[in-house]
Amino acid sequence: MEKHTEQELIRRESLKKIQEIGINPYPADEYNINTSSVEIKKNFSTNSTQKVCIAGRIMGRRIMGKASFIEIKDFKGRIQVYVNRDEICKTEDKTMYNEVFKKLLDIGDIIGVEGEVFKTKVGEISVKANNIKLLSKSIRPLPVVKIDSEGISHDDFKNTELRYRQRSIDLIVNDDSWSVFEKRAQIFNSIRSQLNKQGYMEVETPILQPIAGGAAAKPFITHHNTLDIPLYLRIANELYLKRLIVGGKEGVYEFAKDFRNEGMDKTHNPEFTMLEFYVAYKDYNWMMEFVEKLIEETVQSVCKTTEVVYGDNKINFKGPYKKQPFFNAIKQETGDDISQLSLEDLKNYCKSKNIEINSSMGRGKLFDAVFGEFCEKKLIQPTYITNYPTDMSPLTKQHRNEDGLTERFELFVNGKEIANAYSEQNNPIEQRDSFIEQMKLGKGGDDEAMVIDNEFLRALEYGMPPTVLIIFAIFLFPYLHLIQLMTSVFLISI
Repeated sequence: MEKHTEQELIRRESLKKIQEIGINPYPADEYNINTSSVEIKKNFSTNSTQKVCIAGRIMGRRIMGKASFIEIKDFKGRIQVYVNRDEICKTEDKTMYNEVFKKLLDIGDIIGVEGEVFKTKVGEISVKANNIKLLSKSIRPLPVVKIDSEGISHDDFKNTELRYRQRSIDLIVNDDSWSVFEKRAQIFNSIRSQLNKQGYMEVETPILQPIAGGAAAKPFITHHNTLDIPLYLRIANELYLKRLIVGGKEGVYEFAKDFRNEGMDKTHNPEFTMLEFYVAYKDYNWMMEFVEKLIEETVQSVCKTTEVVYGDNKINFKGPYKKQPFFNAIKQETGDDISQLSLEDLKNYCKSKNIEINSSMGRGKLFDAVFGEFCEKKLIQPTYITNYPTDMSPLTKQHRNEDGLTERFELFVNGKEIANAYSEQNNPIEQRDSFIEQMKLGKGGDDEAMVIDNEFLRALEYGMPPTVLIIFAIFLFPYLHLIQLMTSVFLISI
C-alpha cells in the first residue's frame, strides 16, 4: 500500500472537503483564457480598464483577513493576484473565500481567475480577482524555495539527478529550465527553414530496421511477433536516406531519433536526436562552406550574436572555421606521425601512451582513441578535422589525392564533435569490400562493427550520383547552451 507524507494526507483531506462542498476539483469543461501574465504587463495602461481571464498554478500565498495576495504562474510567466473576500463572494455566503480559498487551496493548485488589471501602491501590476475557479487540485506538495535574510536560498530544486528524473517539478519550480526547450525549438526551426529555402526535402525513414547499419555502434534488439523476426532500433538513418538520393532526389534531410546500446554520461544518452542531410552532386568541400553559413545563421537567430560564452570559453561561430588534417592534428599534439603504423605497432603505441584499448579494436578505433586522448578536448573554437584514414570511414569516398585517406571532416566545438560529414562512397564494389572488412572486425569481437546491408548495396548498384552528407550530433549542443535533446532532459529512470 502506498504511504503518504503528512502533507500529502492533509492535501487529500482538503480534496475531500472541496468535493463535499460541491466543487469539482478536476472540471472537464473548457476554461476560456484570453491573455497571459506577460501580455497583461505589456499592455497595462492607467487610462483604461483591462478585463482579463487567466489561468495558472499558485506559486505563492499571503493570506490575510478579508484580502489576500497570491502569485500564479501561467505558460509565459508569473503575476500577482489580489483576492478580496467580498469580490469573489458577492452574496452572504463567504464559503469560497473563508473555507476554500484560505484553508483548502494550496501552493501547486491550478486555478482560473477572472478580474481587472490594476497597479498596487508599490507599483506592481496585478489582477484583482472577481471570480476564482479551481481547475486542478494538487495532492503532492511542490518544493518551496525560501530565501533567508542573507539572501541564501533553501530547498531549491537544483539537484541534477532529481531534475532529470522529475522534469515536471523542475519546469514548475525553476523558470529558466524552459529556456532549454525554447532554444531547442528555435534551433530546429532555424535549421529547417534554411534547408527548406534551398529546396531540400524533409523526410521520415524507418526506426525499426532489419539490419542495424549506417554507423559503428551496438544496437538495441527487439522482436516482431507477427513476422517472427528480430528487428533493431536504428543506430542511424543513413542507408535509407541514401536510397532516396538513388531514387532521384537532389537533397533530403531528417531530424532522426536514434538509439545506441552504449554507456551513459554527460554527453551520451542511449536515445538521442541527429540531423542527417544529403545533397547530390556536391562534395565535402562544398559542405564545409554550407555548414559554416548554416550554423552562423542559426546561432545568430537564436542568440542574437555569433559569440556564445560557455564556462571559461567564448566561442565564435562566425566563419570561416579552421581546417586541420587528422594526422596533422595528432602530430601537432604528440610530435608523432602514426599514419603508417601497423595494427600491432599502433597497439603498442597506445599502450606506451597509457591509452585504454582492447584486443577487438582495429586500426580505425585505435586511431580514434589516440585522437580522443590528445586532440579532441583542445578544439575549443569551431574546427574542421579533415581527411580521416580509410580505417575509420567505411562509408566514405577515398581521397582524390591522398592514398589511405578519405574525403571526410568532423566539426569540433568546445572540445566535442558536433558534426560528421563526408563525400559518399557511391562505388558499389568498393562499398561491398568495406562492409566485408567490417564483418571481419565483427568476427574478431567488435560488437560495433557494421554488417552487410544487401538491400542498400542493391540500390547502390543502380547508380548513386556523387553525394555529400552531414550528420549533426544534436545531442551535444547542450555544451553550447544552445540546445538540449528532449531525451537528455527526460533521462531514463534506471
